[in-house]
Amino acid sequence: METDSLLTGSVNRAEADYGSSSGSEHGGAPSRRRMSYSAAEEACSVDRGAGECRGEDDDLYIQQAVVFIEDAIQKLRVRRLLRPFFLLQNSSLMKKTLKCIKRTLPEIASVILLLALHLCLFTMIGMLLFAKTEDSKKNREWEMHFRNLPNSLTSLLVLLTTANNPDVMIPAYSLNRGYSIFFVVFSVIGTYCLMNLLTAIIYNQFRGYLLMSVQTSIIRRRLGIRGAFQVLTCQGAQQSTEEHVGVDSVLEVMSRVQMESYYKAAITTEAQQYAEAGHMDREQFRKIFDELDKDQIKEHPPLPQYNSPVLQRLQLIFSHYYLNILGNAVALGNVMCICTVLVLNSEMSTAERDNFSLEIINLCFILYYLFEMSVKIFAFGWRGYLSYKNNIFDGCLTLLLLALQITICVTYWLRQAQGDPQRHYMSLWEMVRLVNMLIVFRFMRIIPDIKLMALVASTVLDLVKNLRAFAGILVVVYYVFAVFGIWLFQGAIKPPPEMSVISNTSMEKITSNFSMECGTYEQLEYWPNNFDDFAASIILLYNIMIVNNWQAFMDAYSRYTTEWAKVYFVCWWLTSSVMWVNLFVALILENFTYKWDRSHSCSVTDVERIRYETSVQLIFKEQIQEPTEEELVCQLHLHPHLHLH
Repeated sequence: METDSLLTGSVNRAEADYGSSSGSEHGGAPSRRRMSYSAAEEACSVDRGAGECRGEDDDLYIQQAVVFIEDAIQKLRVRRLLRPFFLLQNSSLMKKTLKCIKRTLPEIASVILLLALHLCLFTMIGMLLFAKTEDSKKNREWEMHFRNLPNSLTSLLVLLTTANNPDVMIPAYSLNRGYSIFFVVFSVIGTYCLMNLLTAIIYNQFRGYLLMSVQTSIIRRRLGIRGAFQVLTCQGAQQSTEEHVGVDSVLEVMSRVQMESYYKAAITTEAQQYAEAGHMDREQFRKIFDELDKDQIKEHPPLPQYNSPVLQRLQLIFSHYYLNILGNAVALGNVMCICTVLVLNSEMSTAERDNFSLEIINLCFILYYLFEMSVKIFAFGWRGYLSYKNNIFDGCLTLLLLALQITICVTYWLRQAQGDPQRHYMSLWEMVRLVNMLIVFRFMRIIPDIKLMALVASTVLDLVKNLRAFAGILVVVYYVFAVFGIWLFQGAIKPPPEMSVISNTSMEKITSNFSMECGTYEQLEYWPNNFDDFAASIILLYNIMIVNNWQAFMDAYSRYTTEWAKVYFVCWWLTSSVMWVNLFVALILENFTYKWDRSHSCSVTDVERIRYETSVQLIFKEQIQEPTEEELVCQLHLHPHLHLH
């Protein structure tokens, strides 16, 4: 719903007298209701209590009333589609990605054209194979999937996504097993060859564009650094020679330049290494700016110092890596206990379950978790303990589990003391279930201690950081298609009145009064999946992107509206499932392959340190071609505001 004011002008309520019973200035005159508003910078006054208006004003008022009524009943707002484009304009990487999509469209179109040719060819063959015969028992394939051209195209298009396999071939396959050859050949060529070829093309084009984008960024950076070096060499012979710059000049530049404090400190530290020589050459000057490719490394504070030999020995024991291994083993035992109890009580209702024994077991484990947290704080100190992210994760969950466990014990004691176990201070089962879920969630602490799992988790975290532009564009695409879906299909499908409230006693009556074909939108009870509002539209588009049973949505909206509704769903499938999902998978492979190659020479503790160097520039570092000195000098001489000697 639009929240914009219906009246585009200003409504002056101070001057209006709504329902006032007092007289006017002219004593005894009947009260009047007035509304002032501005339209096209001209004030117009509507006086309902006055006499007749001029004829030309009457026509103006009628036209304005028509506009207001049409504005009130219309959902159609073109400006809605323009809102997400403001988001795109605020991200340079998003704009680069859009340019990449534009460059990739010709190659994608060629494969899609080949897919369309493949689809049309097999559609004609299918209509010839499964034509209507005199024997009605042999016409099931024709009736269900090849009745006409649109039905045949839709059936094979859905088969291309494997969403209706093997349903689409069962009627023909039950008559003759040889018919399966048609469907197998179609799937092998279309699904496993052409669709994967499309994935390869999308990946190759985007990877090439990213490489070109990174190459452009590298050239721009190298050009700026080379220009700074050239300018510093022009200061004069007192401070620098022709091929060297003074370290003092570099430090002065770094003190004035505006950049993040971490990078400024890192580059300054690198430059100070040449303080003894007093100057640095062109290559040394370039290398100190390689720190821009690295993220900040959080150094752990030193361990606290204890004077007692006993405390030093305990500190050595509790700071050892084996304590983490023991903690992981204890956490695994806790999860296995919960799993065992859940299996034994799976057939019991929540009222029949005896959670007392499980909570005693959980309390013992939680006390160990508290002991582990305490000895780590003793060994590393507060600052050292909090410098590890997994310690923060583990400690917060331990304290939360302890608080919940105390609450459970107090609640149980109050119920027993008052002799009313049914009285609900707070649902014990809800608290027990929350404790069990948190214990299971806490078991994720093992991820940093297993090399491959740490590598996968690090890849996922990097995707969140490096794929923000792609996610932003996907949000824009979702928004645009959701708005179009609301415009086209809002209120098109309405559930029967009986489906509003469903109970077990009325289910048989509903089934008897409402006949449904198996596998359809109605039979699957997909009523909440609709375009009646924005949130429901987003969920429906997501379900179609997964392509599981997406033919049910396409079939339903084509039956309730028009056959042309299929165009909308096919366009969304091509945009989301074919393009974006394949691109997302390809970039995951690229990121993971880069980290996998680097992790072979790393230990478990070094895998996390890979993250600070994982930027787009370094992923493509081996494929990047550094600009030559001649190219940089040539570009500098072409600079309009730089005059070199």
